[in-house]
Amino acid sequence: MNKFKMLACATAAAGVLALAPMPALAQETPQSDVSNARMEGSVATAFALNRHLNSDPIQVRVQGRTAILTGSVENGVNRDLAGQVALSIEGIDEIDNQLTVDSDASDSDAERTSLANSLNDATTTATVKSKLLWNRHTQGLDIDVHTRNNVVTLSGKADSEAARELAERLAENTQGVREVLNQIAVTGEAGTAKRAQDAAAQAADEAADVVSDVWITSKVKSSLLFSRNLDGTDISVMSRNGEVTLSGQVDSQARKQLAIETARNIRGVSSVDAGALKVTSATESSNEGQM
Repeated sequence: MNKFKMLACATAAAGVLALAPMPALAQETPQSDVSNARMEGSVATAFALNRHLNSDPIQVRVQGRTAILTGSVENGVNRDLAGQVALSIEGIDEIDNQLTVDSDASDSDAERTSLANSLNDATTTATVKSKLLWNRHTQGLDIDVHTRNNVVTLSGKADSEAARELAERLAENTQGVREVLNQIAVTGEAGTAKRAQDAAAQAADEAADVVSDVWITSKVKSSLLFSRNLDGTDISVMSRNGEVTLSGQVDSQARKQLAIETARNIRGVSSVDAGALKVTSATESSNEGQM
């Protein structure tokens, strides 16, 4: 469950940043009520479509960017899965998981193992989908993600071979992914990218409050944590007016460059300052000034 703990820390920190500066705005506006209701519907729909959760009586309430889950589930695996599914919804940055486990339900070891594997696959699918959504180059593409036994299958359409390869790299560089089967078709349609950009622009207009510095900080931090080649816990992230500052340490220049590229490609990021992100290896440190 380390991935859940790291993700919970990142989203909890984002929630504190979002709430701390606004103690006077305790009463939500009608506009925020509509936004909360829309996200509640999205989370409830995601639960209804998940075969492991659609029979559990789960209630969802959204306040700001926090999804509050109440009710009961059959086991602890479903409780964690519900939190991860809710966290994958656009606009949800933090989970207050108040779900209780039904003490009358019992599972065999084989059933618990199967459920644990399903949880891992569902988490991987949600993670890859999130990375594709957050990346400015893949956010509007028609790509489906399916995971089975840590093997991710990508399908759908991309307008170029470069976009197809980027989607594959994003999936490959995700914790828990053993293999990626790239079945994305390159359409070569000139209008595909334009439609993707228009869709992304419309989404940004409809949820401008989501693409904030808090959102950017949370998504950059989560992307670093999701990466199999980076220790995101050693990298601090700050964002101001879309300008991201990375600090902390990595053990090679290559990992520093990967951290920079990961942050740079998040939607809403205008620039990345990694001057305070130090390379600890002596042989690599000599190249520090060349960034």
